[in-house]
Amino acid sequence: MNTEKTKIHFTDNYLINPTNPINVNVIGAGGTGSKVLTALMEMNHSLIELGHAGLCVRLWDDDIVTSANLGRQRFAESEVGLYKSVTLINRVNRFMGTNWKAETVKFEKGHLGKLPKNAEASIYISCVDSVKSRFDIADILNLVNNHRFQRDAPKYWMDFGNTQYTGQVILSTIGIVKQPKSEKYETVASLPFVTDEFGDLLIQSQEQDDTPSCSLAEALEKQDLFINSALAQMGCSLLWNLFRYGMTENRGFFLNLKNFNSHPLKIA
Repeated sequence: MNTEKTKIHFTDNYLINPTNPINVNVIGAGGTGSKVLTALMEMNHSLIELGHAGLCVRLWDDDIVTSANLGRQRFAESEVGLYKSVTLINRVNRFMGTNWKAETVKFEKGHLGKLPKNAEASIYISCVDSVKSRFDIADILNLVNNHRFQRDAPKYWMDFGNTQYTGQVILSTIGIVKQPKSEKYETVASLPFVTDEFGDLLIQSQEQDDTPSCSLAEALEKQDLFINSALAQMGCSLLWNLFRYGMTENRGFFLNLKNFNSHPLKIA
């Protein structure tokens, strides 16, 4: 008889019953980040309707909108030349009456290795297209974890990454998230960083071309039209489940959009 318990991660209790909106840092406002922001907008409204305090999002990106971004990313021709982060945040705030914030700088350490201003958040969502950026984010999150701000104690990092037809979303804890006692489940308090668990694979992927595309046609040769939106919807569904049900037995997934195969990454 198999008596092995299912491994489960219970959501940090403060995220379930917060006294203030949960601060979320979204890093990257491109193909994936622009669509993640839309999903977070819907999530925020739904949470508030359910009596939750909702989300307060800060979007980080120093890039401006170019003609190559039109069609695959959520930008219009009239927005070419504007900062991506400002454009998207202004749109959400006008649409939903929120007071979310935009940063027109990279999410990176400053002079003498100081943390970026406004780096504090409970949830970090990275939608970046370079391996170096992921390792830089990991360094910052380790620093943030050591500082442990009172209101915005860091809890989770969700990383989105993709190639032309495939991608993955991986949820990590920032430090240890205290778990309740459970007779039914085996609780897991710490989920490793993507840079720790898959660091070698990330470094190998650096050999792929990640230079900017000069046109939409060129961009589509590197990333399929719907890989970003598919990852955004599935990844934000994982985050939604953390809020809605307070627990998960999956901490991410691998997706192949070419053959429509999805493989969950179990808590272990």
